[in-house]
Amino acid sequence: MKITCEIIRDLLPLYHDGVCSLESRMLVEEHLKECESCSSELIAMDKVLPIKNEENQWDDAKSVIQLSKKWKKGMLRSLIKGILSTVIAFAILIVILYLFIDIKIVVNP
Repeated sequence: MKITCEIIRDLLPLYHDGVCSLESRMLVEEHLKECESCSSELIAMDKVLPIKNEENQWDDAKSVIQLSKKWKKGMLRSLIKGILSTVIAFAILIVILYLFIDIKIVVNP
């Protein structure tokens, strides 16, 4: 059965990273012996990709870091507000029970 270049190109990243099955690896290697186009594509995967606009990427990274810090600060504020709201609600409940339901705290001497 002849495997098409399209299928091999789908498998090439897995083959390149060494994470495909033994059967897939054998199919790819068999195809690469006959197909110069797929072989050159595999070789191209070894080349380092050029990074364009590296300065813009650093700006984006800084923006993400700042956003992360703001998000963490907001989460901390929300946690503190939640804890304070719970404490206040509990205190109000205790006061209501003490004043209106006539539950008294008795301390034994």
